[in-house]
Amino acid sequence: MHDHDVIVIGSGVGGSVAARRLAERGARVLVLERGDFVPREDDNWSVDAVFFRRKYTARETWIDGRGRRFDPGMHYNVGGATKFYGAALFRLRERDFGAVEHAGGVSPAWPFDYAALEPYYGEAERMFVVHGDDAGDATAPARTTPYPFPAVTPEPVVARMAGRMRRAGLSPSALPLGLHARPGGTCILCRTCDGFPCRLGAKADAETSGLEPALATGRVELMIQTTARRLVLAPDGRRIVAVEVARAGEVQRLSAPLFVLAGGAVNSAALLLRSADTGAPTGVANRSDVVGRYYMTHNQTALMGLAPAVNDTTFQKTLVINDWYFGDGDFPHPMGQAQMLGKLQGGMLTANVPLLPRLAGHAMARRGMDWFAMSEDLPDRANRVTVAGSDIRLAVTPNNLPGHLALVRRLGRALRRAGYPLVVTKSLRTHATGHQCGTVRMGSDPATSALDPYCRAWDQPNLFVVDASFFPSSAAVNPALTVAAQALRAADHMLATDLGAG
Repeated sequence: MHDHDVIVIGSGVGGSVAARRLAERGARVLVLERGDFVPREDDNWSVDAVFFRRKYTARETWIDGRGRRFDPGMHYNVGGATKFYGAALFRLRERDFGAVEHAGGVSPAWPFDYAALEPYYGEAERMFVVHGDDAGDATAPARTTPYPFPAVTPEPVVARMAGRMRRAGLSPSALPLGLHARPGGTCILCRTCDGFPCRLGAKADAETSGLEPALATGRVELMIQTTARRLVLAPDGRRIVAVEVARAGEVQRLSAPLFVLAGGAVNSAALLLRSADTGAPTGVANRSDVVGRYYMTHNQTALMGLAPAVNDTTFQKTLVINDWYFGDGDFPHPMGQAQMLGKLQGGMLTANVPLLPRLAGHAMARRGMDWFAMSEDLPDRANRVTVAGSDIRLAVTPNNLPGHLALVRRLGRALRRAGYPLVVTKSLRTHATGHQCGTVRMGSDPATSALDPYCRAWDQPNLFVVDASFFPSSAAVNPALTVAAQALRAADHMLATDLGAG
């Protein structure tokens, strides 16, 4: 007799949401997290602590494709990377679920269509208290339920910029945000949201929206500072019998009928590869030889439009432009999305651009309007995660750049027309690990995928993988809401087929 029905490895959005759904439907769940809680403290809102001293960032290095060590900027803590995200929670567009031709190649179809995930998107939006309004967004997918809460209203400087963009023919619309910003909510719409942990717990992250309600059921146990070392297979390699963990200086094995892996696209792939043995010589879930391959992160560029007047906006991250998502008359291929960033502060600029003097960084930040251009990164079999002992190697060659460069040009032109005559850009592609996905892809054919359409491993049926590693393609929107929706769908499938709760 097992103490738990399911062991979940990782407390990020996929793991916490799956744990919540399973526990609320009666399952007994053990959640393993390699990190600790992020304390709520004054340093949560400190540029120096978060960006210079990197207080909450893991101290580790990976190896790139040229053999050089680099800092991937990972966060290992309860709630995973969502403790530091900007809370932008988008649905993939309906066309993203089919094969889409890009300038750089074809983005493959998913093993199900948008309609299969649509009701779960609605549930995830309610779970993460999403504020939104997609009126005016021509790419917005159909929905059967409205956003739970109205969109966050842009502040005056942002609203004036949006008005000038609309007069120029663009369609900026509300950016969907997971914040407790409704009347009576705890969110104060401050400057220290995007990239910072929330000292008030007002950000709808994996901890507050997934794990805390899961723990409240009384059927979830959380083990922190517990690192999964490998998955232990039955002699025939067809089932996971235990997860081997390191905790408090000791190694132990933990067992349950079902295992859910949600450690992030890089670390989940690395764990599966490290778990190779005689029953699975190339790694767990890897008879197809796709585990670790097809790594994607999006092509990403930050843009700052500069004007003589001071930008006194406090909460800036409120608008998105999808006019170029699937192309335009001059560029018939998809380009991607432009969304606002949280208001950059001077110290944040100099932390990321060491040669920029602090005074110059502060002057730019005071007058800047900050945007983010994001385009689809196509799945390339050679872009991959491998392991060598305790080292992770991440070899990546950028692709599909023509569409991204076209998007950056259009956004720069839009900012200049909107009253920001000087636009500076910074590519965020080198050693990128944000929005990581694709390394344990799902599909309809066991020969070309690691997971079935419900994220169950073809090779070991009592294993599910519910972080963004299951993505067959990256689309060009933030992945968190899609991870949450698919985690709910996968959990319902476990309940119906494995746990007798269907």
